[in-house]
Amino acid sequence: MVGRIGLNDITPLVACGRYPAKAVVGRPLEVGATVFREGHDAVAANVVFRPVPAKGSKARAVVGPLNRMTPGTPGTDRWSATVTPDSQGMWSLTVEAWSDPLATWRHTVEVKAAAGQLGDELANDLETGARLLDKIARRPRNPNAGRLRAAAAALRDPDRGVPERLAPALDAELWKALVADPIRELITRSAAVQVWVDRPLAEFGSWYELFPRSIGGEIDPAGRPLRHGTLRDAIGALPRVAAMGFDIVYLPPVHPIGEVNRKGRNNSVTCEPDDVGSPWAIGSAAGGHDAIHPELGTIDDFDAFAAAAGEHGLAVALDIALQCAPDHPWVSAHPEWFTTRPDGTIAYAENPPKKYQDIYPLNFDNDPAGLYQAVLEIFQYWIAHGVTVFRVDNPHTKPLNFWEWLIAKVRADTPDAIFLAEAFTKPAMMHELARVGFSQSYTYFTWRTGKAELTEYGVELVEGSDYMRPNFFVNTPDILHASLQFGGEPMFAIRAVLAATMVPSWGVYSGYELFEHVAVREGSEEYLNSEKYQLRPRDFAGALADGRSLEPLISSLNRIRRAHPALQQMKGLWFHQISNDNLLCYSRRDQATGDTVLVVVALQPWDSHWGQTDLYLPALGMEWGEQFEATDLLDGQEYIWGQFNTVGLHPVSKAAHVFAVRRR
Repeated sequence: MVGRIGLNDITPLVACGRYPAKAVVGRPLEVGATVFREGHDAVAANVVFRPVPAKGSKARAVVGPLNRMTPGTPGTDRWSATVTPDSQGMWSLTVEAWSDPLATWRHTVEVKAAAGQLGDELANDLETGARLLDKIARRPRNPNAGRLRAAAAALRDPDRGVPERLAPALDAELWKALVADPIRELITRSAAVQVWVDRPLAEFGSWYELFPRSIGGEIDPAGRPLRHGTLRDAIGALPRVAAMGFDIVYLPPVHPIGEVNRKGRNNSVTCEPDDVGSPWAIGSAAGGHDAIHPELGTIDDFDAFAAAAGEHGLAVALDIALQCAPDHPWVSAHPEWFTTRPDGTIAYAENPPKKYQDIYPLNFDNDPAGLYQAVLEIFQYWIAHGVTVFRVDNPHTKPLNFWEWLIAKVRADTPDAIFLAEAFTKPAMMHELARVGFSQSYTYFTWRTGKAELTEYGVELVEGSDYMRPNFFVNTPDILHASLQFGGEPMFAIRAVLAATMVPSWGVYSGYELFEHVAVREGSEEYLNSEKYQLRPRDFAGALADGRSLEPLISSLNRIRRAHPALQQMKGLWFHQISNDNLLCYSRRDQATGDTVLVVVALQPWDSHWGQTDLYLPALGMEWGEQFEATDLLDGQEYIWGQFNTVGLHPVSKAAHVFAVRRR
């Protein structure tokens, strides 16, 4: 139904309001709306933004001045405002559009007075203004009541000239109070828009993935395990992870690993007696998703690891993989939770031509009530042990309505909970998983290496950032892209700079800093001697001492990210022109603080690359023709730049400039 005042196109709005938009505590959220009406009378708008009360409690009262919206580009009828949530949970956002008689009156008298229309018609307008001021003066406990009555009297005083009659009513200080507490007529309200508000870590953070079993683990020259690392051993890795500036230490599944059909090294279907198997083949006689793999330790050891991580300022993220090894307790206790083939056997996982004989997928349709509750209890168990960050394995292979139900259930008691969707799948599914509640999403970053495709993808991610928060992992245990296999050490630096500065959240899988790049076979993205199937102890300290480590660059990137609000949100990304397809130039700007970062990065690892920038200076907060100071945050070098600048990079020695931008 059409309202009395034209009001539509509210933003942020996800799927016509079907799902909540996303925001974080303490970060301004921009709200937009189209507001208009018939004729020439003035309109205005404001935003009502408040937490949705828990069942049985009252809504928070709206107090203080209105969140007034301001008009945008003339002729567009677009209005905007920023609001800032101060607590986690679900919030309600409503736009109110209204007729503004005070603004209408002011415009009328100012135009008529300027045109010399000072007769009886203006006298009527002056009386109209006096009546409006009288109306406001009668409001209870109005601190400006006396000034308002005096201004009304001046408007009615025929012995004064028109400018003198108008001056008290148009006084800047009084008008400021009138704008803050206006007369609102014909109020038209939008439907309420829901906004889910997360803690900042849901939008901005640096992830580091490690396998506890490799920390402190030992292997013989043939790669056979001599000693399996434990969770207690892994505590020793935390100082290095924290020193590199990571926010989250992410563990693959820590549960018992199946014995039946266990995979051997390099995904071999032949398992030797001492092969450790894949952590994603979950469950054995030792327990399921709520148990610790015996060789890693006990739940007390996990608690000790989580506590130590917290002491180092690290959150623990746990991989939740909703699948089972053939000897998982659920297989015998709840065969209805799986898919039975015509020959009576349970179907194992397949992604042709890949086969995962050591994994049984879950079937969410046979007994949804029972299985849903069982999975909810898994999340609740780990939350009780201090885990509130979850990387969810292959969520696109489970029903969307299940995820919407589960995430809402978890967040009802634990609004801190963060869910990262590991879904390398069709765009429609990736976006819908974000809409139903996933806090962050893996992306196609791995496969975007050229200038045009990186630019196009960055723009796409900004456009969807009201609900889909991207996380750029430079590598994963499953994915070793060809660019890293053949690009040498410079390509590792290039991809790290891109991931750390293009989006607010990025991730590194252990071994990246050592330039691990050998694939199991030509044309494959799997690592040779993959840590998914065997121990991979590493000498990080020795590599760092020998200068064969990317740790210094990673540490610098994380330090820069923490220091610059521009790098902590998706909005504010702008791609600039540069005259070389082997160079990418983009900026990030935080509107609230004005913080601005400008990046020029090489895309090819060999040779020197030179180009000239053509910067869109407004995206940097600059006027056309202005020059600015550009301080390279990676090496401290300072430059004076403007719109056009000649820049060169040689990735073997320098892969990128990451500039802090300051007005001269």
